[in-house]
Amino acid sequence: MTDYAEKRTAITGIGQSRISRGADKSALALTIDAALDAIGDAGLTRADIDGMATWPGDRADGSGFSDVGIPALQDALRLELGWYSNASETSGQFGAIFNAIGAISAGLCRHVLIFRTMYEATARKTSFANALNRPGQRVFGPFQWYAPYHVYAAALQQALMFAAYTHKSGMTDEQRAWIAINQRENAALNPNAIFRERITVEDFLAAPIIATPLRLFDCDVPIDGSTAIILSHVDPAKDAPHPLTRIEAVGSAMRYRNSWTQLEALDTQAQPKVAEMMWNRTDLAVKDIDVAELYDGFSFHTINWLENLGVCERYGAKDFIAGGTRIALDGEFPINTNGGALSAGRMHAYGQVHEAMTQLRGLGGERQVPGNPGVAVVTTAGGPLAGAFLLVRE
Repeated sequence: MTDYAEKRTAITGIGQSRISRGADKSALALTIDAALDAIGDAGLTRADIDGMATWPGDRADGSGFSDVGIPALQDALRLELGWYSNASETSGQFGAIFNAIGAISAGLCRHVLIFRTMYEATARKTSFANALNRPGQRVFGPFQWYAPYHVYAAALQQALMFAAYTHKSGMTDEQRAWIAINQRENAALNPNAIFRERITVEDFLAAPIIATPLRLFDCDVPIDGSTAIILSHVDPAKDAPHPLTRIEAVGSAMRYRNSWTQLEALDTQAQPKVAEMMWNRTDLAVKDIDVAELYDGFSFHTINWLENLGVCERYGAKDFIAGGTRIALDGEFPINTNGGALSAGRMHAYGQVHEAMTQLRGLGGERQVPGNPGVAVVTTAGGPLAGAFLLVRE
């Protein structure tokens, strides 16, 4: 197998602030907590950090979607950098990680601090969290195609795509419920999860419809919090305090029309080509995966990933997830082991990265997947934005 750039990088440190539905700290303070936690976890000091990356960068618009960018955090930590990337036009949320891989491979830096901060729980007290448009705002770009139809929120926008999937697959609400039920089961074992009370199929069906076919429990939970990771070159990573955990393969492709409104594959979104790229960069296969942390901004994203990764056939997820046994902690393909964004909180795929590392280190506590997992897959998705990578613990 080709010695691709990602194979020369490893995640050496992870950190996370307190995750809540209303923080008693600023977004920057939460980011500092996560960053210092990750740096210490990697056995490094601030002086060792010579790169930074984040997605999508500072959006000072009051939405809480991304209140902290690199300039503020670099100044707060007094970091001296050889490289940084503060950009949104990348391969989904993982663009920060993929950019950092390239920078490390090019010799621009050795240890990159990567972070994602959400402050939507606080923002929603004064505005509409995750709004595509806000009252009185002039619409432009792709949003001009939504506003005339009152599509002001991501749930409404994404529901159009999920309705196409439901029509083609024949998946029922009862079948889909098992994603939310399974993740709440896992969250019940996670002391840091936002929602820990178990739910049933009946609870799922009794919940309000947000936008057909989405119900309340299909949607992720806006939170305040920050997650950080340290991505390092494998050479210094071998001396880190934790077992070496390499990035084995990435999927970052955009081989469709890069458009939320004109995406060709509405029912799969951009996932298939991303998965194809990732599998083409490794000798590993689906059978080698021990734990899967699959993006769940909405439950349908997770369902799509099960099919597009090749875990089950196209439109076969409804049977694969039925009853929840196959996707449970002790099942053949455990997913979203901390409760995911649906129950643990919307850390926008970086919660999945943090949890994958937790599982590979065997630190999951009551929610730890049995059998000493050594390979994890982590994904992100949403419309034309998608990314995936494999983590391997040496």
